[in-house]
Amino acid sequence: MNISLFFGLPFSTKGWFQLQQKKLSIPLLAWLLVVPLSFVPPVLIYYAGTHYGDSFLPGFGDKDWHFITTILFLAELLTFFVMGWLIHSVLEGNNIKVSYHDAYLVAAIAPLPLWLSSLALLTPMLLLNVLIVAAALALSIALVYRGCKALIHDSGNDVASMSATHTIVAASFLAWVVLLVIVWAY
Repeated sequence: MNISLFFGLPFSTKGWFQLQQKKLSIPLLAWLLVVPLSFVPPVLIYYAGTHYGDSFLPGFGDKDWHFITTILFLAELLTFFVMGWLIHSVLEGNNIKVSYHDAYLVAAIAPLPLWLSSLALLTPMLLLNVLIVAAALALSIALVYRGCKALIHDSGNDVASMSATHTIVAASFLAWVVLLVIVWAY
């Protein structure tokens, strides 16, 4: 798979079909993609929290960043496993037969923009960070939609892939908000 197909994943199902054919195992996806990239946000949040302090955001400097970033890392890993199960369950609930392998493929690829958006924390500009995270969130949603559409193998069944995407994104957003509230309260 070439790099242009990889960047085309949010906009086309073509690259998804090629990824599905590779039959990457769930442990391989977890160890080679999810675990290493799950380290990026906690490390950069720790950096921002210990270096920028309140100049970045009021109340940002006096948090226990060791605890927060550890919880964030563990939550990211747990989210991968829950999201794979959720994608599988939602699609099966819509009478779409899908393998766990394919569901976990979408769960591993979808958060890539969000993981990489944390690189914006290298600059202490809150507005820039918010804009980059918003763009990453939109790309992540597009990845879930295109990934689900590829799993359905029916380009005419947009309603099923949109319905699955709405359910998956809503559950993900709820989990994200709960995590942010817990972290910010600490």
